[in-house]
Amino acid sequence: MGVINVLDKHVAELIAAGEVVERPASVIKELVENAIDAGAKNITVEIKNGGTTFMRVTDDGCGIAKDDVRVAFLRHATSKVSQEEDLEKIATLGFRGEALASVSAVSRLQLITKSVNEDVGSAYIIEGGEEKSFDDAGCPAGTTFVIRDLFYNIPARAKFLKKDVSEGNAVSNVIDKTALSHPEIAFTYIRDGRQALKTFGDGKLMSAIYSVFGREFASGLIPVDYQLEAIHVYGYVSKPVHSRPNRNMQNFFINGRYVRPRTAMAALEEAFKHSIMVGKFPSCVLNIDLPYEIIDVNVHPSKIEVRFLNERPVFDAVYHAVKSALMQHDTKKQASFKNETAFHDIKQFNPFKNADAFIKDTPKREEKPVQPPSPVVVQYSDFDILNCAEQQTGVVRDASDDPFDIFSDRAVSAAKKEARQSHEYLPESKPLFVNTPLDSKQSVESARVSKEEEYEKSEPAEVIIKDNSQPRELFTQPENELKYIGEAFDTYIIVERNQKELMLIDKHAAHERIIYEKLKAESADAAPQLLLQPVTVTLGRDEYDAAVSHLDMFGKCAFEVEDFGNSTLIVRGAPQYLDAADIPGCIAEMSDYIAQGKNDIYTENMDRFYHTVACRSAVKAGNKSSAQELIELVKILEDNPDIRYCPHGRPITIIMKKSEIERQFGRA
Repeated sequence: MGVINVLDKHVAELIAAGEVVERPASVIKELVENAIDAGAKNITVEIKNGGTTFMRVTDDGCGIAKDDVRVAFLRHATSKVSQEEDLEKIATLGFRGEALASVSAVSRLQLITKSVNEDVGSAYIIEGGEEKSFDDAGCPAGTTFVIRDLFYNIPARAKFLKKDVSEGNAVSNVIDKTALSHPEIAFTYIRDGRQALKTFGDGKLMSAIYSVFGREFASGLIPVDYQLEAIHVYGYVSKPVHSRPNRNMQNFFINGRYVRPRTAMAALEEAFKHSIMVGKFPSCVLNIDLPYEIIDVNVHPSKIEVRFLNERPVFDAVYHAVKSALMQHDTKKQASFKNETAFHDIKQFNPFKNADAFIKDTPKREEKPVQPPSPVVVQYSDFDILNCAEQQTGVVRDASDDPFDIFSDRAVSAAKKEARQSHEYLPESKPLFVNTPLDSKQSVESARVSKEEEYEKSEPAEVIIKDNSQPRELFTQPENELKYIGEAFDTYIIVERNQKELMLIDKHAAHERIIYEKLKAESADAAPQLLLQPVTVTLGRDEYDAAVSHLDMFGKCAFEVEDFGNSTLIVRGAPQYLDAADIPGCIAEMSDYIAQGKNDIYTENMDRFYHTVACRSAVKAGNKSSAQELIELVKILEDNPDIRYCPHGRPITIIMKKSEIERQFGRA
């Protein structure tokens, strides 16, 4: 073991600074929290180049007295904690007194401040922990910090900073969370000379949510307000239909501090259980106010994790708060009857009671000659025409060589047109039934007999009906004969092969793999279909950062995506086989894949993209499909024998030998 040395003050400060200052977002977080603790009502944050070269935080709080300016930059100097008992009930966001000392040790810092009780302000400049100047300055009450050239004296730390866009988005995430936790403060956020965020500071949480996340996200929320003993839970949660593919839009604030409490997250998702799909997660902006004595906030350097004295009350409070809000939102109005007596009388009415007296007392109606209705001609729909043509020939038209078209309206419309043009399959224009006028003196009975006689003499239209349950021959080859039998449970295609095997085909898995293979084959020249109305997708800051940095990856999957600002992407084009309703979820999943830290594995991300698009585009199990569509699907599988599994690894086809079936029935 080497000789133990006491570190130089400068080296010790650099090491300590590394625990607090990780990136520009860490600096902004510390300075903004100090501004909030100073009682500011207006806070302005400005950054350039992601904050690596320039950061400014201005507030209108109480300011720093001239005599305290130098002291504020000493390590462990703070005005928020003075004795041991204060650590048991920390009510401020900052309390350790390390922020200013750490920031000044790794940057060029300028401070301009004036206390509300002083006439003249102070200007203080400190670089790398060394004081450069300290003068009087004319300025309004409040404090302004200007930080330049972060990590200028620690190149080893500077090289680990990410791109300016990524660092800037991290700062944006800090401002978003702080603005949500303090809607009573008006925040202004300027990024590279452009205003990126402006909140009203009116104290209304919904106003802050609208400013941070936009109208689309705000419109999908329901209010929450619940009190369980000393714990108050209030805010908003998303409606079940607006669930998301990840937890990044779950925002919890405990006593005004943004945290990631696992207890509250588990309670939230438990309350949403059975209300959203498995694999989807709710969003929220929830405030939890509880006594300071039952929580410890000093368990993590970045203070985003907390420890509860007893987790059970917190879990119960969040669970019941969210569950109550969901139940109130899901309340359905029940039918009511204004006159319960009348309803009771209707239920007790007996139409056969006193029937003889009823008939006896009823006056006889005056008989009038029977007037027959106008002639009626039976009309045939496109569906009848198409079915008639298919049933009569037993041959199904090939919709298209493109596997995407076998489930499209275009293929069905073409089949209808072909059926109309083939006149031998169309019913004759003569109506099946014709009502003729009758003489006014003719009785109803004679009119019926006359109609029957006339119908027997007429020649009805020739309509050929064939049992759809009969097997259809798909195609015959020397070694492969397939017959389409039908479909089970609107999911599994049943096909007989060579009179020796029975094939069960999962139509969703098959169609999904076909789309997946075509996406991979055509990724180089895939062209998006322009949308009549662009779709906006609101993302979390991490997904937004990842998506903006890799917009070209969306283009490889036939999406035309642009940065719309304020954590929002705008989709102007999408694959032609993707429903518009699936576009937001698809983009969100893709962005989440990139944000998982595997950006360098380009092919893996693209493969996930193909999985997502193919799964959402394929025909779903349980959907109604025509025989023509299913037969086309089987033909494609036979032409591509290598397609045996869906992109998720599930088998597409299960084969049952005739001998196995015979063995089950005791025939072998």
